[in-house]
Amino acid sequence: MFKLPRICAMALAGAIALGAVTAHAASDAANLVDKARITIDDLKKDKEFGNATDLLHHAKAVMIVPSLIKGGFFLGGEGGEGVLLTKAAGDDWSYPAFYTLASASFGLQIGLEQSELILFVMSDKALGAFMKDEFKVGAEAGLAVVTLGSSAEVATTSAGQADIVVWASSSGAYAGISLNGSLVKPRKTWNDSYYGRTVSVKDIVIRRTAANPGADRLRLTLATVR
Repeated sequence: MFKLPRICAMALAGAIALGAVTAHAASDAANLVDKARITIDDLKKDKEFGNATDLLHHAKAVMIVPSLIKGGFFLGGEGGEGVLLTKAAGDDWSYPAFYTLASASFGLQIGLEQSELILFVMSDKALGAFMKDEFKVGAEAGLAVVTLGSSAEVATTSAGQADIVVWASSSGAYAGISLNGSLVKPRKTWNDSYYGRTVSVKDIVIRRTAANPGADRLRLTLATVR
């Protein structure tokens, strides 16, 4: 029986494994895009989001986190995946760049909370923060972050000078949510896999040189929010 040289066999196994990882990442990314579209649909019809549609019309960009999980016993943590899209004239939304949002906190915490989050990026300064390899919400110098719940009145009066407005629709044992200290990082593996080549966040949302028709429904949903 013919046998591959060991080095060739190892290289082949590595290529197969890499292909499997890439395919899995692309599938996960596609699922996240679909969930992000559902979150925007919720924004349009769920009273929990109040007048968030008004914020969307004035935003430079939006990060959608369909499911942020927070839970723990003494050790609590938050984690979720999100997509960032920028807006140009005429409600022309970019294709999505993929991110991870994560934080950890210590204390007596018992419970589990799941939140739909939308981060409205209201200024160029805030958008610049998202272009970095990573940044911490609430720790970036000069960025004003406002976290809101289901009060449209608060949204109107408090968001005027905010760089980032965080809108959360939550359920669970925690009474509210805070993203202060949360680390936001691009999910490079997902970005590369979803677009089939090596791309940067700026390639996707600033230069707009990357496209995947799988995200067109999300872009259209954003463009038709009224």
